[in-house]
Amino acid sequence: MSFVPAFEIGIWNAWILTVILYTAAFVPLSIDSQKADRRMEGEPKGSELEKVTRIAQIITHMIIMPFTFLYSIFLPLNFGTWWFYVGLLIYLLGLAMVLMSSIEFVNAPLGEPITKGVYAYSRNPMYAGSFFAYTGIGLACASWIFLLCALVWIVSWHFGVVEEEKILLAKYGEAYKQYMERTSRWMGLPKNV
Repeated sequence: MSFVPAFEIGIWNAWILTVILYTAAFVPLSIDSQKADRRMEGEPKGSELEKVTRIAQIITHMIIMPFTFLYSIFLPLNFGTWWFYVGLLIYLLGLAMVLMSSIEFVNAPLGEPITKGVYAYSRNPMYAGSFFAYTGIGLACASWIFLLCALVWIVSWHFGVVEEEKILLAKYGEAYKQYMERTSRWMGLPKNV
């Protein structure tokens, strides 16, 4: 992994993986956007959100996502290296988590917390999946900058989800409290981390 990666525009660059990731995250939500919006009814939006969650949204959605997309246009995939194959596996895991959690978010019954599918293993599978996908892209391209973006993504959301979970606890009450007791915030880590 070089400190400054080679920049070149090409068909086989990281933009392919980035576009697939963003498509997996947003297409299911936009297909049934009315149901996704109804799921969010009663939850604070914009300036009503806690400062920490707003900061996490700004860092991830307004800085990291646009930056990584633009950066990925110039970042070649390192085919034939072990970095590429390890990164591709991690990326595919993250992509599957993002896609499944987006579909489950839209299709879950309204009025109750989402607890099935990948939500049975992580209370935040969209954020965790995005972290794995960004990490995978960083490895597949041998880019420390992409890996740094993945780290900033997950650290930002670690603080943001604490506030989100308070909102969900107030919205769903005992059902969400029981879900929190049996499901870890981040897949593979203890429940209270």
